[in-house]
Amino acid sequence: MCRNIRTLHNFAPPATPEEIAAAALQYVRKISGTTKPSAANAAAFERAVAAVTAASAQLLDELVTSAPPKDREVEAAKARARAAVRYGNA
Repeated sequence: MCRNIRTLHNFAPPATPEEIAAAALQYVRKISGTTKPSAANAAAFERAVAAVTAASAQLLDELVTSAPPKDREVEAAKARARAAVRYGNA
């Protein structure tokens, strides 16, 4: 999976439409192999981003869990700590 795509489910506050669209864009970029499609492929690229955004939003709306929502700041701090260890910046 593209490392720029973040988990969006079960966070407080919930994922915004902008976050969902950004994840969809990253996904379409990854599977298409391009960050900026040619003019001939731009319409198909945009339709794909819109479809993945809609499917992702529907999925997030329908998912259920009994776990308490995760705090975004706490999870970000954990990720920074893991990166520091991984890349030797600890």
